[in-house]
Amino acid sequence: MTPAALDVERVVCRLSDLDELGSRAFTIGTGDWPLRGLVVRVGEGVRGYVNCCPHARHPLNLLPHRFLTPDGSLIVCCSHGALFEKLTGWCVAGPCAGRYLRAVPLQIEAGFVLLAPEADVAALADADFYAGGSATDGAEARADIEAGNDDSPQGQ
Repeated sequence: MTPAALDVERVVCRLSDLDELGSRAFTIGTGDWPLRGLVVRVGEGVRGYVNCCPHARHPLNLLPHRFLTPDGSLIVCCSHGALFEKLTGWCVAGPCAGRYLRAVPLQIEAGFVLLAPEADVAALADADFYAGGSATDGAEARADIEAGNDDSPQGQ
């Protein structure tokens, strides 16, 4: 697919935009509740998450595009220091330990990171998502990865 054929409404960033910091914020949609997310580089692939801490329900970053620990191995919440796995969004330490970031399905096409066709922007941007507790999509992804079944477009 050529860049001219890409659905620009779904473009998150260029894949090369992740080279320097390894992560990037994005906003897709309009109105009071657009989808505010983050994309992180994981090996040759990418992972996307809603930019919302499951503990305090506020953005993970304080500075633009700064989501990772200094060594780049984990996602960090700037407020309370919660640490999340880049591959699964699972919180390994902090006040929301054992909970997950909400995954945003992404794909890579022609050097660009895009929302996957199955991504429901309105549902992902839903402000009430974290009111009821932890996300389970990360648990399912973690189980698939541990079983060796990670064939998602994000993992490529």
